[in-house]
Amino acid sequence: MGHHVICGLYTILSLLLVSSTRLSAGDDGLVRIALKKRPLMEAIYNKQVPKSKVDPVREAVNQVRAQAQRMFTEAAAMEQRLKRQWSHRGIRVNKRVREGYEGIIPLKNYMDAQYYGQIGIGSPPQNFTVIFDTGSANLWVPSAECFFSLACYFHPKYVSRRSITYKENGTPASIHYGKGAIFGFYSQDQVTIGGLVVNNQEFIEATYEPGFTFLAAKFDGILGLGFKEISVEGADPVWYNMVAQGLVKQHVFSFWLNRNANNGEGGEIVFGGSDPKHYKGSHTYTRVTRKAYWQFEMGDFLIGGKSTGICVDGCAAIADSGTSLIAGPIGVIAQINERIGATGVANEECKQVVSGYGQEMIELLKSETPPAQVCSKIGLCAFDGTSGVSAGIERVVGEARTTSVDGMFDATCNACEMAVTWMQSEFVQNHTKEGTLEYVGRLCHNMPSPVGSYVDCRHIDSLQSVSFSIGGRIFELQPEQYILKIGDGFMAQCISGFTALDIPPPVGPLWILGDVFMGAYHTVFDYDKMSVGFADSA
Repeated sequence: MGHHVICGLYTILSLLLVSSTRLSAGDDGLVRIALKKRPLMEAIYNKQVPKSKVDPVREAVNQVRAQAQRMFTEAAAMEQRLKRQWSHRGIRVNKRVREGYEGIIPLKNYMDAQYYGQIGIGSPPQNFTVIFDTGSANLWVPSAECFFSLACYFHPKYVSRRSITYKENGTPASIHYGKGAIFGFYSQDQVTIGGLVVNNQEFIEATYEPGFTFLAAKFDGILGLGFKEISVEGADPVWYNMVAQGLVKQHVFSFWLNRNANNGEGGEIVFGGSDPKHYKGSHTYTRVTRKAYWQFEMGDFLIGGKSTGICVDGCAAIADSGTSLIAGPIGVIAQINERIGATGVANEECKQVVSGYGQEMIELLKSETPPAQVCSKIGLCAFDGTSGVSAGIERVVGEARTTSVDGMFDATCNACEMAVTWMQSEFVQNHTKEGTLEYVGRLCHNMPSPVGSYVDCRHIDSLQSVSFSIGGRIFELQPEQYILKIGDGFMAQCISGFTALDIPPPVGPLWILGDVFMGAYHTVFDYDKMSVGFADSA
């Protein structure tokens, strides 16, 4: 390894000081060398790193994953004190043919936060554990050419010269996942998944994994199962090649995620069908509305069987196996926090809006003013014809307006819109004006915390259920399903499985149904019918 590092450093110095320099001799006899500044990744690998396209949904997924990572980082520090029967001896590939399907991959469950299974790349196969992620579309693993990232030294690395089926590609690529990112280049080789062998699969050799995101990860890489539309550089996802090469009889794959982290079976992904022993009854299917992520239309969201009024006109939702939690609009998550007694943070803009304009807002709603126009009527938002938008442009004249002022008005407008939604929810239940103002005030003091919302473990049994309306069916989650309990006895910590995510229309409101939801409901992804199906897990 030392020889390779020395050669790598010599190459870097050569690239920086020789190939990118210009010599000039002055009258004083001195030789001056003009140096050019190049981005770090280009300097190291002499390749231009492509810039990722900005996608609001991708940014939303990244944001939620970053929040989940912060939450579980603290919880992971307790791992040594937990009384778990963990085995780190690796995952054996189950090659038995069951129910006529060979693409069955057993998954390992780490703290109900990471589900990963084993694949092989190359011939003979080089084994890696990967997250099977429906929220991305590329396959990547650490490369033998990864010298400058600590994470690469704690995970196995792909060595192309050891594979007789390797084909060079070299196209540079980068992917961002929440707080983490990887940089590298494309290669091509065969990929073994269970009893299936996918030939000529493009994948990314990660040559740079900055930061600590992947350092402590139990998995080595990620295998994306999203649509090609979100694939970096348009590479065909593994699933596409499975279908094209006729490796699966049915063009579906399914997830069973075991939410008992102490159980020997962490879960299972089946390519080409579903395993009947892991679900009860039939699946309820809903149509994919955006061929990028597995996105669909979700109806009403209920707490304790009562509508929150948030998604009565429909919300977009994504079934995302790579996200640990459930993410939803901040206004709804605040309501959930208040109902389950989760820790939160006070929001000053919200408090000011309710104390200064609460009475007026209620009177406007009672006079049947359309809710979307209430905040514009009192001057806190402008009205764009469908909803409230920042009134900063109306309130501040000319070029003197600053970004900080814009941000202030944006926050006030957003706080007003949230308060209106909460008031509507209370009106449905015929609460008094005083009771409504008091309830909204409590919500302002209990906004979701970006580092996680903790719940008293002693009160879980008394908490209310939460429900999602999908495809005409109500999918209910009980407290023990949406509260993550880490540890035992007096050391136990209970974390809300909900985190806040706000995406404005027309893309939002958006929900991300991660492992908390998919653990309760066995999930089928149907590629031919462009639909997602849910059934009770067994």
